[in-house]
Amino acid sequence: MTPTVSGMTTEPAALVREISALPEGERPWCGGVAVVAGRGPETLVRHCAGWVQRWAARGRELPRPRRQPVTGHTLFDLASLTKLFTAVAVVRESERGRVALDERAAVYVPEFGRAGKGRITVRDLLTHRAGLPPELPFHERRERPASLEPLWRLPPDLPRDRLRRYSDLGMIVLGVLLERVTGKGLAEVVAEGITGPLGMADTRFGPVPPERAAATEDQRRPWAKADRGMLRGEVHDENAHALGGVAGHAGLFSTAGDLAAFCRALLGGGGPVLRAETVRTMWEPPGLGWELDQPWFMGGLAPGAAGHTGFTGTSLVVHPASGAYLVMLATAVHPVRPERPDHRPRAAAGTRLARALGLHSHP
Repeated sequence: MTPTVSGMTTEPAALVREISALPEGERPWCGGVAVVAGRGPETLVRHCAGWVQRWAARGRELPRPRRQPVTGHTLFDLASLTKLFTAVAVVRESERGRVALDERAAVYVPEFGRAGKGRITVRDLLTHRAGLPPELPFHERRERPASLEPLWRLPPDLPRDRLRRYSDLGMIVLGVLLERVTGKGLAEVVAEGITGPLGMADTRFGPVPPERAAATEDQRRPWAKADRGMLRGEVHDENAHALGGVAGHAGLFSTAGDLAAFCRALLGGGGPVLRAETVRTMWEPPGLGWELDQPWFMGGLAPGAAGHTGFTGTSLVVHPASGAYLVMLATAVHPVRPERPDHRPRAAAGTRLARALGLHSHP
């Protein structure tokens, strides 16, 4: 793909060079990557590199003639970027009067109120202050889709309102809450409330056509939690898969271009999805479903930025004051997940964009 590069500095071109290098070498950071960065309506960088699948099962490298390059139409498993759509859907329902953020979540999902969780609010779930652990092993249950009964029986294990502990479980509960208050499935809620109005035709819950999707992991024990083989077009997250592929914490697939449209709509005031004041509230500390000012993946775009990462190698960052955004979709778990995730390429991309736009001074 011929990159789109514009701007008054050399930083956008440097970003393209650095992105191009990520899938190369014997130990690349990812198998393939797509990036879109811009400010307001202007696209500064649009670039793809690498391949939708570099390795076959069990670490066998595909010959270059057999590798399909990543393009702007390649679908990536968004992993935890799904949480941003869940959060936007929840605050959208708060605008419509169906959900009160400071109401107890058990009012909407009575099962959740068991085992001492009756006072946890919707806002607690959005801000990861509900005292829930990061996850539960739904993938170990035999039934499909797996029952949420272990979550309903789970007591909170951190002092509520005092400590923040990132948790997939809170977003799973919010996905159920959305289904209860709307009477529709979560996939339909996201499609009707967010992706449809924004024209994001390539954003959907999986499974998706494998010929359009970037491969993620050759998922096998002991490094993975399940033995599913090479995944392409099916959700990578083991728990999301166990829950049927549609969950509040993971399951969406998308393209970099679609996510750029998502960023532009929110930065422009919410468009047909949210009111401008709701968007501002969503990005105020501590962030309603969004991570705020995290230089470990935002680089020089922090402070003043909001965003999220996904375990598969995805990230999205917006800088509301300048209208800048950075979407980076990669297959950093292909062919297997690294022992220690390396977030430096994400941070470096954020710093390149910040320098290009003159947002902050950097060493």
